[in-house]
Amino acid sequence: MEDDPAVRETIKLLLDGEGHRTSVAVDGASALELAAQEATRPDLVIADYNLPRDVNGLDIIASLQSQLPHQIPAIVLTGDISTDTLREIARHGFIHLNKPVKAQQLTRLIQRLLIKAVPSALENVPQLALPLDGRKMPTVFVVDDDAAVREATRDLLRENGYAVEVFADGEAFLRADRFEGCLLVDARMPGMTGLELIERLKADGRALPTIMITGSGDVPLAVEAMKAGAIDFIEKPIGHIDLLASIERALDHSGDALKLSQSQDTARTRVASLTARQRQIMDLVLAGRPSKNIAADLGISQRTVDNHRAAIMKKTGSKSLPALIRLAIAAA
Repeated sequence: MEDDPAVRETIKLLLDGEGHRTSVAVDGASALELAAQEATRPDLVIADYNLPRDVNGLDIIASLQSQLPHQIPAIVLTGDISTDTLREIARHGFIHLNKPVKAQQLTRLIQRLLIKAVPSALENVPQLALPLDGRKMPTVFVVDDDAAVREATRDLLRENGYAVEVFADGEAFLRADRFEGCLLVDARMPGMTGLELIERLKADGRALPTIMITGSGDVPLAVEAMKAGAIDFIEKPIGHIDLLASIERALDHSGDALKLSQSQDTARTRVASLTARQRQIMDLVLAGRPSKNIAADLGISQRTVDNHRAAIMKKTGSKSLPALIRLAIAAA
């Protein structure tokens, strides 16, 4: 919610570029109207403090919260840093950022808040529970150079029953000599990258179920990581549902050779159902080629490529690009 069109569009472009689905509103009434639509129920709200018609962002956030079945995180942007204003924002329990906002500061804060937001009131959300026999859940090792992401991930996983150990880099993880559990590692870190860590563990005979965190659209890296031994990968921005499901999937398949074999058989059957052209296009998608480039390479229209991509997703039962990559790797 932002009445300044330049600021509003800049933030939208930034967040869309980070992989978020962003809806914008110029005032409180527009925001409430958007939120009333089932397709645009928000997971996080960013609101300017001063909005048109003598309404402030705090009032609109409170109204939005009352329309939703669960509390959602909110960020208040303000150029007014008076003591009274900051005290009022704090009284509502919201986080504030002073204008002008730095892009990296905003995106990191959003990432942290979305990871920590576990809406317990939602139905049909996969929440992991402690084993019925009272045993502890497996340990998850989080390796990420971003302290905010490490802490948010640690808090989320502990809330869901996991023991968690965090490390700022791959070297620290190797020194700790921890090799029983599940590894969650960022792909791009200073020094030893996530891919190099996976390869090092494999070379040392100490491989453990690993999930690679990649940037949005970093398809070739995800494919390379899974070929190197990663069981799964998830893209930033990380949602708590995707993260928990990925960890559960990694732990489930890593210790069960029969399930892994069945998964590979299913993957091979689905890939075999593709036509030669669909297989060709799938290979180009896995190489990170966008539809318009694939169309140019093959001398066909982009609409034809998109139709083939839709058919590939349907035939393989893949609901997302990460799911398609997992299936293709399993079928190889």
